[in-house]
Amino acid sequence: MADILKESERCLMCKNPRCVAACPASTEIPRIIKLFKENRIMEAGEILFENNPLSSVCGLICSHETQCKGNCILGIKGDGLNFGDIENYISSFYLDRMKLVKPKKRNQSIAIIGGGPAGITLAFILIQKGFDITIFESHDKIGGVLRYGIPEFRLPRTLLDKLEEKLVEAGVKIRPNISIGSTITVEDLFLDGYEAIFIGTGTWKPKRLRIKGESLGHTHFAVNYLKNPDVYRLGKEIAIIGAGNVAMDAARTAIRHGVEKATILFRDAEEFIEAREHEVKYAKIDGVEFMYRVGPTEITDDGVKIVDMKKAISDDEYPVFTPLEGSERLFKSDSVIIAVSQGPKSRIVSNVNTIKVNKNGLIITDKDGHTTMSGVFSGGDVVTGAKTVVEAVNISRNIAEKMEEYLDQKVKNN
Repeated sequence: MADILKESERCLMCKNPRCVAACPASTEIPRIIKLFKENRIMEAGEILFENNPLSSVCGLICSHETQCKGNCILGIKGDGLNFGDIENYISSFYLDRMKLVKPKKRNQSIAIIGGGPAGITLAFILIQKGFDITIFESHDKIGGVLRYGIPEFRLPRTLLDKLEEKLVEAGVKIRPNISIGSTITVEDLFLDGYEAIFIGTGTWKPKRLRIKGESLGHTHFAVNYLKNPDVYRLGKEIAIIGAGNVAMDAARTAIRHGVEKATILFRDAEEFIEAREHEVKYAKIDGVEFMYRVGPTEITDDGVKIVDMKKAISDDEYPVFTPLEGSERLFKSDSVIIAVSQGPKSRIVSNVNTIKVNKNGLIITDKDGHTTMSGVFSGGDVVTGAKTVVEAVNISRNIAEKMEEYLDQKVKNN
C-alpha cells in the first residue's frame, strides 16, 4: 500500500494527459489518482468499474509499457507512472464491496456465447440496463483466455471467481460446459425467446506449423497446454516453437511444473521478438533460454530438427524467411510445445450459413458488431484475431450500445 501511495504522488495531473489518450478504454487516470489520494477509493473504484468492468484484470495484465505508462510524460526523463498497480488495488478493493443495483426488467433476453473478456464485459453492462442475460460457456467456469490461457502466477483465479460471483449476484445466468453449434444452435436460441445474441468465443483453435511430427505423443499446442498444465508429462527438457506472449506463458508455466530446461526457438533476431518486453525479461529471470534465427523443419521422437534462417524483406515490405542449406541439425528435447498463434473454432458458424466469416475463419461484422445474421452480434478475438483484454472491453462497450438500440427498435416496431 505504501508503494502505491508513493507512486500516486508522482502523477503530475496533466491537463491533457497522454496516458488517457493512449488507453483503449480512455481511463480517466488523473481523476482516479486524485480521488485515491483524497481517500475516496470507493468513488474511484466505481468510476473505474463503470468505464471498464475488467479494470481489476487490466491493472495486472495490460500492456502498460505501450499504453498508459509508456506514454506518461514522466517517462521522458525517467520511469513513467505505474498506474497498473494503482488501478488493480482500487478495482479489487471496490469489487469486494460493490453492490450492483438491479434495474427494472425490460423483459428482453440476450444470449452471450462465450464467457471471456468480451462476454463478461457485455454481461456486466447489459444486466445493469435491465436485460435478462444468459452466458453460455464451453468450459466449466467463465473467464475464457483469462482463466484458461493466462497462468495463475500472472492472474489469480480468485479474481476471476469474484467477477463470476458478482455477475451471478446481479442476476446473470451462467450455463457452463455447453458448446453452442452442436447440440444447441443459434436458431434454437432464437426459438427459445432470446431476442439478440452475442458471439464472443475467442480464438481457441491452435495454428499448425504444417511440418511432419505434429501428431507425435510428446508434441503439444500451447493453447491446450495452458488450459490444464497439471495433466501433462513434459519431461526435463522442452522446446517451445514461437516467441509471443503465449510462448512465454507456456515456458514459464512448464518450469513451474518441473521442467528443468525450457528453450524458445524463434526464427528472427531478438529485437523482433513478438512477446511484450517485460514478459521476455520475466521469462529470462525464470531461466527460460532463447535460440534465435532458427526454424523447425520436422519434429521427431528425439526433439526438433531445426535450420538457420535468413531474413529478407519482400517488395510489399513483409519479412521472408528462407532456410540456409546445410545447417539442419537436431535440437534434443523431451517434449515440444507449439505456440505460433491460434484462430477461431468453426462449430457455431458451420451450421449457420447466414453468419459469414473471412478467409481466416474470423466472423465478419460491421463497425458496430452486427454480423451478417439479423439479431446476432459479435466482438473480441473471434472478430479481430488475438488482441488485448482492454481492446475487447472497448469493443464490447460499443456493442452494448448497439444491442440496446437494436432491441429498443424491436419494441417500437412491435
